[in-house]
Amino acid sequence: MDKRAVKAWIMYDWANSAYATTVLAAVLPVFYASVAAATLAADTAASYLAYTHSIGMLCVALLTPLLGTLADLSGRKGDFLRVFSIIGIIATLGFSIIGEGDWLLASALLVISTIGFAGGNTFYDAMLPDLVSADRRDMVSSKGYAYGYIGGGLLLAINMLMIQQPGRFGMASTLAGTRLAFISVALWWLVFSIPLFRHAPRRPAAPDMPKSWKAYVGVGVRRLGQTFRQIRRFPQLMRMLVAFWFFNDGINTIILMATIYGTSIGIGTADLMLALLLTQFIGFPCTLLLGAWAQRWGAKQVLMVSLSIYICIVILGYFMTSAIHFYLLAGLVGVVQGVSQSTARSLFSNLMPAGRTGEYFGFVNITGKFSSIFGPFVFGWVGQLTGSTRWGILSLIFFFAAGIAMLLTVKVQQGVLDAIQADQEEGQDWRYHPISGKGSEARSTG
Repeated sequence: MDKRAVKAWIMYDWANSAYATTVLAAVLPVFYASVAAATLAADTAASYLAYTHSIGMLCVALLTPLLGTLADLSGRKGDFLRVFSIIGIIATLGFSIIGEGDWLLASALLVISTIGFAGGNTFYDAMLPDLVSADRRDMVSSKGYAYGYIGGGLLLAINMLMIQQPGRFGMASTLAGTRLAFISVALWWLVFSIPLFRHAPRRPAAPDMPKSWKAYVGVGVRRLGQTFRQIRRFPQLMRMLVAFWFFNDGINTIILMATIYGTSIGIGTADLMLALLLTQFIGFPCTLLLGAWAQRWGAKQVLMVSLSIYICIVILGYFMTSAIHFYLLAGLVGVVQGVSQSTARSLFSNLMPAGRTGEYFGFVNITGKFSSIFGPFVFGWVGQLTGSTRWGILSLIFFFAAGIAMLLTVKVQQGVLDAIQADQEEGQDWRYHPISGKGSEARSTG
């Protein structure tokens, strides 16, 4: 294990989580409505922002499986991550020049930055098996999410001060503080990505690697088609994927709809933002602690416990009436959100052939993006049908319960052996998979 590369990999989550917290969750939605789309009606501005998010994720869904395949063929996941990161950083920097009424430019930059952020994460996730053996992936994956929480939360706290008290930073107005916040995110993302840019692991190129880009794309397209056909060869991976579709949709819906739900029952904006910060800082130690438990007791077991806690969160959310309740639920989300995502990532990495993690994580991403439309739709449909968002939040129990039920059918050790066999048949280096029963996945046999 290259400890320097592992530390650099963990630090990248610290770097790009600033985009997720400041740009996507906290600052950009308000900036888009009040500045970029100030010339539009409020409902129109909200719709345009929603459409922009959809277009960005559609672009990512269409691009990443092919690019993941090309990264696997070349063994250059780090190079692809670097390109996508720079794209996202430049687009984020561009938000600082948007003026009143520039909603089209803001939408274009959001699409480009989304491609850079989510596309880079595809190669970042796929890099994990190249860095550490399977018995250490739970802990390393958890550290990545944990440092992401603290890095994103720290810069968000600074950015909130920039916006609410711009004079402290030499800014004349809230708008100037907001522009400075966008610049700070771009610089933060760039500076803390440099270690991984320099020390990203590389695998040997595939024997059939093409010599020209035209042939490269042709081979990538053919291999991508094979992925869609061959993934059925890995039944445990398929079961994990179906489970992921359900519970990831539930998690994403809570992330997307929490502030809207809080607003609908009378929670103030300041409390909503502080609760978001609380989630970040609670998430740091809890993700590390529960990641250690996953390494000891098994990722599958810890993931099931965290999803059960999400069911409790949804039920308690139905009865929530005050800001104090919202803070308590935000704290519970902080406890389980990071470990749910990190254990899912490590489980996927162990069930995939080591030589095809790029294309398989691309497949996970594209199907995950498309499946994620159902949670918000069900939330909205049930809320509209019943006239209450409380019933909308309660409807999310279905997604977590279905995810747990499907996860119970996943036989992790059998899936690991299936992946090893596939690597052996393709002549890949499968040494990172556990075959002696020493890894944490050996304890996760369903």
